[in-house]
Amino acid sequence: MLFLIEYDRNQGRIITLKSFPDSDKEKVEESRLEVELSLNLGGIENEVVILEASTETALRRTHRRYFEDLSELATVPG
Repeated sequence: MLFLIEYDRNQGRIITLKSFPDSDKEKVEESRLEVELSLNLGGIENEVVILEASTETALRRTHRRYFEDLSELATVPG
């Protein structure tokens, strides 16, 4: 599964999270470009990434920084 994330570093939070099937790689790339162009035109410097994981749960485990605050990140998952 592919995930398109727009992340606001200043606020430390996800603005958008969209999932796509693996077969929609071209569609997710086009979506990423559209988001980046729109943000650029608006002078917004959010991070836009495409990540791959088997499930959203797996994504949350492997890319914790997008989903947890600093205090949560400081703890080691059990």
